[in-house]
Amino acid sequence: MTLAPGTEILRYAAFTADPAGGNPAGVVPDAAGLDDAEQLAIAARLGYSETAFLRPIGDRAYAVRYFSPLAEVPFCGHATIASAVALGERLGPGGLRFETKAGTVPVEVVAGGDGVLSATLTSVEPSVEPVADADVTEALDALGWSRTDLDQALPPRIAFAGARHLVLATATRERLADLAYDFDRLTRFMTGLDLTTLQLVHRTAPDVFHVRDPFPVGGVVEDPATGAAAAAFGAYLREIDGVRDAELTLHQGEDLGRPGTLRVRIDPADRLIRVSGAAVRIPRRNPTRNPDPSS
Repeated sequence: MTLAPGTEILRYAAFTADPAGGNPAGVVPDAAGLDDAEQLAIAARLGYSETAFLRPIGDRAYAVRYFSPLAEVPFCGHATIASAVALGERLGPGGLRFETKAGTVPVEVVAGGDGVLSATLTSVEPSVEPVADADVTEALDALGWSRTDLDQALPPRIAFAGARHLVLATATRERLADLAYDFDRLTRFMTGLDLTTLQLVHRTAPDVFHVRDPFPVGGVVEDPATGAAAAAFGAYLREIDGVRDAELTLHQGEDLGRPGTLRVRIDPADRLIRVSGAAVRIPRRNPTRNPDPSS
């Protein structure tokens, strides 16, 4: 694949300060010259769960599209955090506005005492809806789980905060760690319900969770750290558990060898959910400007 000269493709790890941790994302800071096929081809060549394609539309404002290796998705949290930090390194900390297919997503970039930048995204209006019992059964069968594996205090729901996720809570950390699912069957199930990931969670404290996110519809077995699902989960927990004022800590990626940490803020002042995390540049073998996104 040959791209226009000067096309810039960046690689960042989100929800971590370690390039070997968190969730890798591609970031194209100026994708104005790329058509849909070129954007999808770049995402496929990178092989990350998502790549963000930005088009400047104003002062610290960008139209953003997100592509997995297989298709476009309406919103991606970890690529949003990665993109915001990449911009923050160039423009300095402060507010950004991302116009996504899911809606407007404000992002605030701050610098920590160690110099590592982090970002907080504010979700679009979230929602939570019931899921049919037959759909829960199909999801469990595809995962190779049983009803006894579930945490009865956290019932299955479909949650949305830019993308749709089926939330399933496990009763044990061991069940969450042992994840081997039927890729094709789960893909068909998720496609039928327009799901982006399954948000599989295990609660270890009132405000601490371990999470995993199968993402077969994107051509990826598992997403290592999932900001969109984290925002949806914040909305879920507020509705199911009555949480109105809390900061959740979500640990994700440990079972993949890419540990990351997501902070989820549930604010009593409004319904929107805020997700925060650090991001760092992934070192590359070749110069940043390169027509081959796989290098």
